Amino acid sequence: MSEALLVQEAGAAPAVAPASGARLFRRRLRAQRAASAAALVVLLLVLVALAAPLLTALAGQDPNAYHPDLVDSAAGGVPIGSFGGISGEHWLGVEPGTGRDLFARIVYGARVSLGVALVATVLQIVLGLVIGLAAALGSRRTDQILSRITDINVALPIMVIALALLAIVPETFPRPVLIALVIGGINWAGTSKIVRAQALALKSLDFVAAARLSGRGKWSIARRELLPSLAAPVITYAALAFPTNIIVEAALSFLGVGIKPPTPSWGQMLTEADTWYQAAPTYLLIPAGLLFVTVLALTVLGEGVRTALDPRAASRLSVGTKGGGAKNTEGDAA
Repeated sequence: MSEALLVQEAGAAPAVAPASGARLFRRRLRAQRAASAAALVVLLLVLVALAAPLLTALAGQDPNAYHPDLVDSAAGGVPIGSFGGISGEHWLGVEPGTGRDLFARIVYGARVSLGVALVATVLQIVLGLVIGLAAALGSRRTDQILSRITDINVALPIMVIALALLAIVPETFPRPVLIALVIGGINWAGTSKIVRAQALALKSLDFVAAARLSGRGKWSIARRELLPSLAAPVITYAALAFPTNIIVEAALSFLGVGIKPPTPSWGQMLTEADTWYQAAPTYLLIPAGLLFVTVLALTVLGEGVRTALDPRAASRLSVGTKGGGAKNTEGDAA
């Protein structure tokens, strides 16, 4: 009897350990082809932004160097040559009026646009997380006060407030840092509402009640019990807020209160291209196209992250795939 059991155990397949949360998330994200392609595009854009000095050095160009000999002053500063002056030395052409290399300004503009959006997103997530947890874990009066402040913040016209703040701050303050602080300091209300609602739902669960009965403080409970459960919705919201912040930065620069010259920015290029779209259309199309591709890739990636972090969405996707496969099998059999 014992020998039979030993033989049975020896021939049994080894137990497979369940996939960890991070591994399961990567598997679900890779299963979505659109999200995987978007992730590759975002990774490429990040690498281009980080390697901007290296890329401009390889091209032998300076983003702020003027080349008046490359523009036709008699025609108002239109680049000499076809397609905005594209050549072996200037891969994307030159800027109308100044002759500055467009490739160098594009890659440095990617660094500014992505950097501002990243800092603004981190700031708004941190503020929303702190205020939302304070509202959910505080007293009833604290919750009412913070909830009313959040409602007021939601009702504020963000662009008007941003324009006012950017107009009164001295020019000596670093403009990219200021824009990131303004965007992040205004757009935290959405994160706060999500965190508060999720934290209030989690407060009634047994593991939070057990932690409270053990004598642990509110912020200790928030750090050890609530934050792990809040990670999925917060990361999802951050992934979707990032492309929105890129658009806000571009809009502020387009309105003339964002990034100031000579620092390049895609939104600033669109502002300057407003008077050149007929004479030099590439100066408008290149930054506009890159802005469109970036926002689209980040939006698709954010939706993929939401699906991968949501077990119900992943389950529906899996069931639908299996159902579709079963239908195809039945059709083939018929």
